[in-house]
Amino acid sequence: MVPMRSRGWAGKVIVIGLATLCVGGCVGSRVPSEEGGAAFSREMAEKTIATGFARIGEMALEPIAARRLALEGLKGLSGLDPELAIAAVDGEVTLAVEGYEGLRFPAPADTDAGKWASLVVEVGVAARHRSEEIRAADTERFLETVLDAALAPLDDPYSRYAGAEEAKKNRARRDGFGGLGLLFRILEGEVRVSQIVPHTPAARADIRIGDRLTHVGEVPLRGLDEKTVTDQLHGPVGSRIKLRLLREGEPEPRELSLARAHVVLPTVTAQAHSGIALLAVGGFNQDTAESILRELEALKRLTGGRLRGIILDLRGNPGGLLSEAVAVADLFLAQGEIVSTRGRHRDSHQHYEATEDDRLQGLPLVLLVDGKTASAAEVLAAALQDRGRAVVAGTTTFGKGSVQTVLRLPNDGEITLTWSRLVAPSGYVLHHLGVLPSICLSGSGSDAAAALVRALKSGEIPPTQAAWREVGIGDEARRKGLRHVCAPEERHTLADREVALRLVADRNLYTQALALGDRPVLARGGLSAR
Repeated sequence: MVPMRSRGWAGKVIVIGLATLCVGGCVGSRVPSEEGGAAFSREMAEKTIATGFARIGEMALEPIAARRLALEGLKGLSGLDPELAIAAVDGEVTLAVEGYEGLRFPAPADTDAGKWASLVVEVGVAARHRSEEIRAADTERFLETVLDAALAPLDDPYSRYAGAEEAKKNRARRDGFGGLGLLFRILEGEVRVSQIVPHTPAARADIRIGDRLTHVGEVPLRGLDEKTVTDQLHGPVGSRIKLRLLREGEPEPRELSLARAHVVLPTVTAQAHSGIALLAVGGFNQDTAESILRELEALKRLTGGRLRGIILDLRGNPGGLLSEAVAVADLFLAQGEIVSTRGRHRDSHQHYEATEDDRLQGLPLVLLVDGKTASAAEVLAAALQDRGRAVVAGTTTFGKGSVQTVLRLPNDGEITLTWSRLVAPSGYVLHHLGVLPSICLSGSGSDAAAALVRALKSGEIPPTQAAWREVGIGDEARRKGLRHVCAPEERHTLADREVALRLVADRNLYTQALALGDRPVLARGGLSAR
């Protein structure tokens, strides 16, 4: 064996098995931070990686062995120190530095997630003794490096690892958090309130947009970063917090004592236009369906019970919780399928059916979509279009038709893992295809509403959606080609909203458009139906 060049260590040739560096049951030991290295918990790293490897192998869309995950994860260490080389040859895993082989590890069985996790950590411990860059990585940095690299073979941009801090933020966005219900921005070191969530402690205390938060308790906030300020404001539901704030025009600061509440960030904004409800839905968290229902009830009261119809603006909506998209669809469907999911794991095979009455009792419903409408938002659009309940207008959607499950890890981080595909009620798979709107506004200008009226009244028969609904999931070339029937675009124009308003306001036009479920109208640059 070729000797390894010395890099601040003894320079000896070492051949070790899995237990050589840690003899006598020291699995829970903490590697010392020698020469200024970061603290590293071997026990936490091993438990977290083992859990991650096992769950990925069990639940990923395509089979993948623990061996592949481990070897890819170890390659990630080379990203921290390019002089490290790790390879698997003849039943062994080797670690080399600067091209000189030094360590060999016997490879476990391909599918043994626990032993492969132990090997990954063993190699990492050895690398810490030989690389300043690896030694500088604490437990979390090591886990991020390994798990990010391990997920790469899945070739899926939606499967990813989030460390404990990022995962905490993700859970807050999905499920809510203990806080006051205010959002802030840091401007020139000052914490300024930028948004107040209705029906929260901040709203009840009359905190206003533009107020400057100066202290939480006795802690001054000036100069703190966003994470530190957020940590000060968040806390257990029911716990009390003292705030000091300055308001423009008031010489003295205000002192407030508030109890934290469970806060779910709003995803729905609403307004009325000539008796038509316009609801912009920016995402799907655990309160979205209830928010839509609340806004509809409020708008019904505002219009004296004479609501003419609804526009759901899903443009730019990146998705969110599948269960909430299903719940929103259920508000408008009386019965039948909403969506189904299919994957490799038996629990990924799910069918979602409508269970409630149509809360609108058949009133006109138009959905606005664009090329950034994705995931759960596409589920909603496909369900209401396929079931003949809504007119979908805009451009072909993003085509993110996969479902992710969130795997909680022992370190409080999480892996978001793609484990199933979404299937519309008519049977087509949404992934890499998206939803084709009945009213295509791709490339249209400010006269789109007038062009739509002319197209509907002309009786021209545009292309059908038959090919859209029949193309197989494996025919990627054809799926990509079909998306150009109504090219996906990012659109936030008022002209698109005018199209939706025109459809809801004119029952005859709406009925004609609804009948185009499989014959989309393309209004382009004045009018060009094809």
